[in-house]
Amino acid sequence: MIEIDLGQCTGCGKCIKVCPVDALEIDDGKAVLTGNCISCGVCVSACLEDAIEPVIQTAEVGDLSQYSGVWVFAEQHEGELKPTGPQLLGKGKELADQLGEELCAVLIGNDIKGLSEELGAYGAEKVYMVEDEIFKNYSTEAYTTALTSLISEYKPNIFLYGATHLGRDLAPSVAGRMGLGLTADCTDLNIEEVEGRKVLLQTRPAFGGNVMADIVCPDSRPQMATVRPHVMSPMEPDKDREFEIIEESIKVKEESVSTEVIEVLEPEGKSEIPVEEADVVVSGGRGVGTCEEDFDLLREVADLLDGTVGCSRPIVEEDVMPKSRQVGQSGKTISPKLYIVCGVSGAIQHKVGIKDSDYIIAVNKDPDAPIFDIADFGIVGDLNEVLPLLIEKLEKAKEN
Repeated sequence: MIEIDLGQCTGCGKCIKVCPVDALEIDDGKAVLTGNCISCGVCVSACLEDAIEPVIQTAEVGDLSQYSGVWVFAEQHEGELKPTGPQLLGKGKELADQLGEELCAVLIGNDIKGLSEELGAYGAEKVYMVEDEIFKNYSTEAYTTALTSLISEYKPNIFLYGATHLGRDLAPSVAGRMGLGLTADCTDLNIEEVEGRKVLLQTRPAFGGNVMADIVCPDSRPQMATVRPHVMSPMEPDKDREFEIIEESIKVKEESVSTEVIEVLEPEGKSEIPVEEADVVVSGGRGVGTCEEDFDLLREVADLLDGTVGCSRPIVEEDVMPKSRQVGQSGKTISPKLYIVCGVSGAIQHKVGIKDSDYIIAVNKDPDAPIFDIADFGIVGDLNEVLPLLIEKLEKAKEN
């Protein structure tokens, strides 16, 4: 909510022009709330007289029986569904069955009607679809306004987001605006009974991945969490599944969006693809070296396989690669078709983060390295001797 200092307000009307939900009006020369405020805060920055102040309130639970349904935010980009939506629907189905509630997906964008069919095939019983030109490119304010409007109207019990760059921006914005709890970067979700009521048990790594913390949000609804990509598995798609599409018209004023998308830059090459989205990941640890040039051989292999390069935690700590390239429980959980790992001993945190890879090839000088325990193929040897041979074979294969 917001508070308006009537002594400071001059009735200029700038707040009314930018309000995305028409929650303000002029009464007797002063701005007043009409009761529709969703606490977006756009009017706060628009007021030149500093007459409007945000008031952060924790949402009151009230009657829990009015909250029902497991909702999943289905992320899309340029009309293509991101993997996190189907993955979360797979887990969401388990949770919904335990609660005896509906499984729903939320889809926001422009020209996205075809994607609702995919979500229905992956298990969504209802797809809430919000389409408008203003949602073509992601913006925090516009998407947050859309979700807070849907949540206020339909009152879901649980709301799940992928822990992607977009999800990690959107979920906290929704939580902050509505005064909700939020658990970030979860690796597991379950339903447990706490104090006589069923709640969402949210599990996430803590203390650098050395312990797993179980978190509940008993006093706010919906219970919200961001979930790491690839730790949940989608159901087998079934185009014959019945589902309902609910088209919602949510208008967001352009004046309420403080950012403008000038240009969308796509990755220049496969090596720029995030590790969690790549089909092939070539990863290195301390055994590769502790400077950027030491990873040149890995980059060559990755380029030849149309893949990308990752690393273990010590490489990030040495400032050789950014955190976004770290593979493992304390970094990114991945499930590529092929994972080639060089010079990584195989600590439990790393193995947990790669266990869902289709094939794992490990190269290490130590025959007793734990990484060989989960590798489909293991090569005991110096990576500086093994990788040039692999590169040579791959280059010849490309020529043919």
